[in-house]
Amino acid sequence: MSGQRLSRRRLLVRAGAAASFAIGIGALAEDRLNRPPPRFDRSLFPEPPPASAAVLRAGSYDGPLDELLFDGLRAVGADVRGRSVLLKPNLVEHNEGPVNTDPRVVAAAVVAMRRLGAREIVVGEGPGHRRDVEAVLVASGLHEALQDVGVRFVDLNAAELVRRPMRTRFTDLRELWLPRALVDADVVVSMPKLKTHHWVGVTLSLKNCFGCVPGRVYGWPKNVLHFQGIERSILDIAATVRPSLAIVDGIVGMEGDGPILGTAQPAGVIVVSTDPVAADATAARLMGIDGEKVGYLRDAGRFLGQGRLERIEQRGEDLERSARPFALLDQFRHLALRS
Repeated sequence: MSGQRLSRRRLLVRAGAAASFAIGIGALAEDRLNRPPPRFDRSLFPEPPPASAAVLRAGSYDGPLDELLFDGLRAVGADVRGRSVLLKPNLVEHNEGPVNTDPRVVAAAVVAMRRLGAREIVVGEGPGHRRDVEAVLVASGLHEALQDVGVRFVDLNAAELVRRPMRTRFTDLRELWLPRALVDADVVVSMPKLKTHHWVGVTLSLKNCFGCVPGRVYGWPKNVLHFQGIERSILDIAATVRPSLAIVDGIVGMEGDGPILGTAQPAGVIVVSTDPVAADATAARLMGIDGEKVGYLRDAGRFLGQGRLERIEQRGEDLERSARPFALLDQFRHLALRS
């Protein structure tokens, strides 16, 4: 019986993915042909300075992850003392394979942030694929994990909203409605899963910001953003949300047909940085992907953070020795290093 439930659920996932694929392809085609040149104000976004990123070795989710994250956050100079922190994991689907940020990494981040002196910590997410957030929260194990560490969860799809003007002009949108819990946080931490993505190649800390905007305004699966062009939306949202920390769960990542239907890839790493672009460039390299070939990541490196590996000080484990090439769909094989 359980096998039948899983099969039926997977069929629903595939149906949703197929509908979203049609939306995404149309949006990408229109994005390439009809959009005006992207714009950002250099006075608001100075030339990105050098950054640092720590690659942490973690062979499984059962070790002392809080200690590992505590050391990693200190290694990159993360400062949360006396500040309010919102942790934004990637919560997509019921727990079938490496789809979501693992609850044990989220709980470990809570403990590490407390040790670093955070004044207040909440966890918030606005899933784009499922409207019943509570069901996904419980089924994924995140509800229980947050109870264990005494932290509340904020449904960013349903929370009180405030209007924020766009800081960039990559899409036609001129404002974003954002959850007050996110806007009021002193520190927003993007906590993505290390995954490939069937529309933009990879999904990491910048793409994870899609879950910061509410589905009740932007639709399911955030259709307004898809119509605007996914890569351009990533840039506008990340530039408005401005996450100031990234923790990438790559202990077990996803390769192939991500971000939902791919296969597990045990990469055995966590990436930490105070510069989300640097975190994504480093994470891409760990996947055997050249970040300079990923359109939105290359553009983000011009103004939003440091994307050039030669200007990112690597701490922790050796980047090249820790790399493990991820399988890519045919349309993204050109992203691979040495291709």
